[in-house]
Amino acid sequence: MTEEEKNQNGAPEGTTPGDTPESTPEGATEERPPETPQDLIEGADSGETVEAGLDLGPAKGPALDQDEGQIQSDTERNRRKERVGLVVSDAPEKTVTVSVEALVRHPKYKKRVRRSKKYMVHDEGNEAQVGDTVRIIETRPISARKRWRLANIVSRAE
Repeated sequence: MTEEEKNQNGAPEGTTPGDTPESTPEGATEERPPETPQDLIEGADSGETVEAGLDLGPAKGPALDQDEGQIQSDTERNRRKERVGLVVSDAPEKTVTVSVEALVRHPKYKKRVRRSKKYMVHDEGNEAQVGDTVRIIETRPISARKRWRLANIVSRAE
């Protein structure tokens, strides 16, 4: 085995990977890395630079916005989806059906196409009526088909 191969394997020069601490030559002292984070901190006081072993996990606290460098008001986990749509039905009690339209680009023809989707929305006070424009927010499952609740009424039907 050449010296290059020994260095690639991580063994110090003059030793083979199978060497034990007892088989080191006399006069050569073997340095052991500190075992606890406190030992690492004490080792840093003596002028040595200690880089490995100080990984104490991710920093705790609010997430920083990479673009602005300011603290974000909401974290990724607590973000809820919001949609604005038109009430198309208010027949069931405490429920309205809201149609939300979105413009999406067709993958092949690159033309903007209007897509609509209907959501069953929980309306606790039966406030919304057909024709109203409302803002809905995602929430926990309320029934078999209701996963959205009424946030507010943007404009009333005329």
